[in-house]
Amino acid sequence: MAAMGRLGRLFRGFLGLFISGLEERNPEALMEAARQEFRDKMAQYNLALAQMAGVAERLKIQIKGKTARAQELERRILANHSAGNMELAGTLARELQELKADLATDTNELQETEGAYQGNLRQAKLVQKEFEDKINKLQKQLSQVKIKEAQAEAAAALSSVAFKVGDLGDSMKTVEEVLNKRYEQSAGKARVAADLVDMNVIQEKEAERKALEQNALAEFLASQGIQSPAAAESPAAAKEIGPSRQK
Repeated sequence: MAAMGRLGRLFRGFLGLFISGLEERNPEALMEAARQEFRDKMAQYNLALAQMAGVAERLKIQIKGKTARAQELERRILANHSAGNMELAGTLARELQELKADLATDTNELQETEGAYQGNLRQAKLVQKEFEDKINKLQKQLSQVKIKEAQAEAAAALSSVAFKVGDLGDSMKTVEEVLNKRYEQSAGKARVAADLVDMNVIQEKEAERKALEQNALAEFLASQGIQSPAAAESPAAAKEIGPSRQK
């Protein structure tokens, strides 16, 4: 028996730990359960309020009917008294007296019922407002907890990444190596192309191109009867012109 008791306590302990773990992991479910429990209690409370309101309405109807009956009795009493029917007037007066006593009782009960109803209605509204405020506060707290948990997860993720300043990691190192290799290849090709070019040949070709251009210009100017400035300034040109003038 003792072993069974200990086993039962152990089972309840494990069950309690399991339930506590579920509650910690699912606060939203707890809040929804609290909402449902509150709605159930409020439904019962509203039912009681409805019954109380029904009693008040019934009393109002009774008072209205008895008031109308009292007014009718008063008219009949006066009419019979004027007609000399004193015995009937006395009977009606006695009935009116009892009716007014009932009216007083009903009026007192209505006041008490209305007072209780209004008091309980205010209490229900207050409890509902307090519950809504509590839920809103818990929702804000839950949102803050989620934010902090996300920050903690991000910090843990960053702390688990082991790197130092200047260490780019394997992927970044691969990119760096690829870029360095491509730069070396391009620089090498440019160096080879530059070394293969003979600058003297290039300069000679440029000088030849310029001379041909000047000759073409001189021929064009000569065909137009214009002496080119280059030909006028050239000493060779002056020697050629001199003998022609002597002839």
